[in-house]
Amino acid sequence: MHETRRRQISRRSLLRATGATAGAVTLGTGIAQAAGRAQPQGAARAAGSAQGSGYAHPGLLHTGADLDRMAAKVKAGAAPYAAGFARLTANRHAQSGWTANPQATVYRGAGSPQNYAILYNDVHAAYQNALRYHVAGDTVHADTAVAILNSWSSKLTSLEGSADRFLAAGLYGYQIANAAELVRDRDDFELDRFRTMLTTVFAPVSESFLKDHNNAVVTNYWTNWDLTAMACVLATGIFCNDEARVARVVEYFENGAGLGSVRNAIPVVGDDGLAEWLEAGRDQGHALLGVGLMGTVCEMAWNQGIDLYGYDDSRFLKGAQYVAKWSLGGDVSYTANTRRKGAIGGWSGSETASDAAPVDPTMTRPIWAMISNHYTKRRGLSAPYLTRIAAKATPEGGGGDYGPNSGGYDQLGFGTLAFTRDKVTGAGAGAGGGAGGGTGDGKPAGAGSAFPSGSASPSGPAANARGGSAPGPGSATTPAGGNSGDLASTGAGDLAAWTAATGITALAGGLLLLRRRGKTQQEQPRTGGGAHSK
Repeated sequence: MHETRRRQISRRSLLRATGATAGAVTLGTGIAQAAGRAQPQGAARAAGSAQGSGYAHPGLLHTGADLDRMAAKVKAGAAPYAAGFARLTANRHAQSGWTANPQATVYRGAGSPQNYAILYNDVHAAYQNALRYHVAGDTVHADTAVAILNSWSSKLTSLEGSADRFLAAGLYGYQIANAAELVRDRDDFELDRFRTMLTTVFAPVSESFLKDHNNAVVTNYWTNWDLTAMACVLATGIFCNDEARVARVVEYFENGAGLGSVRNAIPVVGDDGLAEWLEAGRDQGHALLGVGLMGTVCEMAWNQGIDLYGYDDSRFLKGAQYVAKWSLGGDVSYTANTRRKGAIGGWSGSETASDAAPVDPTMTRPIWAMISNHYTKRRGLSAPYLTRIAAKATPEGGGGDYGPNSGGYDQLGFGTLAFTRDKVTGAGAGAGGGAGGGTGDGKPAGAGSAFPSGSASPSGPAANARGGSAPGPGSATTPAGGNSGDLASTGAGDLAAWTAATGITALAGGLLLLRRRGKTQQEQPRTGGGAHSK
């Protein structure tokens, strides 16, 4: 029954992706109308109506073809899938006995009774059980996932707290949507109620952040803050068949004013084909978080026929290669970058990152399999640093396998199982000439023809380019590097674990008190996302 159901999903997805209905329009046309921009050639899908009902489902991080591949490979005992699945089944969140503990209000950040750990633990349990169901076929895991998701959609009404509430909305919004996407066809899943929760509780908080940045200067918040919000809005748009939301994220990725847009996150492309990741000047943990989140946005878009991976001559590839080399202990260049901080009409200042922060070679996040497999297997490109760091991280685990604090739950993980794929050969390599459908081929699901072959190997020269505004005047202070073997904290809730490691003085009343060379200063509003500096 499980296999029959999955084949039905795959067939529905294929029909949607290839435009089997008469009068189908391309995704490129829909996005261009909504956001006034051009799409990569061949990035097409069928849109069943003006409401965007033609999105492929499942179609967030995993397509129906992806799920079929995982199941077949694990059944055959193929490496490294089997090891990846063993990592999943060993995780305590992947057990069918998990009981949800839904809350009406979730709080994250100082000055509130924080309970967001309840949410992220339940979200990861729902995702892991749903993934385990698709791979092994045991319906008890689908039942568990559905029960968790239904319980939260029946009770959750708001996300509150300090600025960290934006992190909660972004991270857990995109994650819970991905969990639900895997069981959306189940008769016992409350689909309409879940859509309501996404569009009234999670997405509005993330949309507000992308628009107003918590009433702060747009560069006040580091790259990962924007990317969490973008991931949530994109996942909501796809899940709810909302083209306007999808278009908003695509436009922001390419042209947004904040530090999460691709040219601001990756401001300098070097002659060696590597591109500086802005947040490498902050610390390693958050740089890894940002790369993982940008990869998540790119993968979800790809599965709907939108090629952000290859945008701007594969700028993301060059940035990911840079972070991989740096995290492996390699020397990388870093151009000093000054960002303005503070509240609009209130306190203001600036901070300059002048060099790449120190790294801990033992620090990792489960982010590399997805990115490496896209560029080297789907696209057939050379990405030696991505290949090395992905191999080092194999088999990737998931939430609960990378430390007890919230940073260990920022990614859904299990990339070795979910994203390992066979390399495209022949006409499909490099320029994406393979068959469509998200099955390991070289072009987005639903793509009708090859997209531009500008995704060049990072070993070749590239023009130096900067995105956003030029560095402004201000004091020069360098953020501390993250040298903890555990994951970097991503919000106020992780303060205790980071006090000893980073020399934080205090956190009270929403103000972060920083100790820099023996002097204490105040920053308003918080730079957030674990923006703890010496």
